[in-house]
Amino acid sequence: MPLSSHRDFEAALSFAASSVEHTMDRLLPKGDTDEARVFDAMRYSSLGGGKRLRAFFVLASATLFKVGALPAMRTASAIEFVHAYSLIHDDLPAMDDDDLRRGKPSCHKQFDEATAILAGDALQALAFEVLAHEDTHGDAAVRTHLVSDLAKASGAQGMVGGQMLDLLAETRPNLSIGAITRLQRLKTGALISFSCTAGAILGKASEPLRASLSAYAHDLGLAFQIVDDLLDIEGSAEELGKTPGKDAASGKATFVSILGSERARAQAELLARQAAAHLEPFGEAAELLRQAARFVVARRA
Repeated sequence: MPLSSHRDFEAALSFAASSVEHTMDRLLPKGDTDEARVFDAMRYSSLGGGKRLRAFFVLASATLFKVGALPAMRTASAIEFVHAYSLIHDDLPAMDDDDLRRGKPSCHKQFDEATAILAGDALQALAFEVLAHEDTHGDAAVRTHLVSDLAKASGAQGMVGGQMLDLLAETRPNLSIGAITRLQRLKTGALISFSCTAGAILGKASEPLRASLSAYAHDLGLAFQIVDDLLDIEGSAEELGKTPGKDAASGKATFVSILGSERARAQAELLARQAAAHLEPFGEAAELLRQAARFVVARRA
């Protein structure tokens, strides 16, 4: 049953999560060799948890262009491996120093810091190994495009650069809303953008259609982060699966600290509506992506 057969977002998200989890399980290394400890840490941190929203975006965008299941699942798995790597490193004492992730001990708590670093490194490498394999797409130019775009989205001009800005934000509480927007476009938005446009790359879509998905991802990514900032002050550890209140405790500037909760929520809702409007060229075929925009601002975790 393909993702396109689902009309309800929650059911589609659940289907995407279980399907991609199965593919990830097959792609992750396992065994009882001397290096098995890092295999275990990779599996611990990437399987059995999370909404798989980025994977959903890959699958949903792929359905717009009639992309086959295997290329879409492998690409979705690759983005989830990068996301898992980023969470492992984000939780380290040198970064956010969080003991909880997805409701269980962080990787460095379950194993140790050195193993956690290696597991994150290995997950990142696995993502590019998966994308570069011919099973992901028969056209080498498409595979190169995927690798290039994910590398930029996850590297110094994307997620890593955003994380650097996030660390600096802890010592710069008077950041402007423009600076915070740029920070979050890099830290969170870049990977969401790749996820939303990956289906267009796999389907060799025209540039205008890919641009529409990129615009959708831009507004959705900002809405997602604003809601994350709201949940950090409104949510509980049980809901979030991680420690809340850390941004406020560190004095970090966020959308909420600048705008206030009410204005921040209104801005997130506006961005979600704008995101949905960018999907007009796809008509009813993009209904699940429209529902995803509404989900992003309504979620509690």
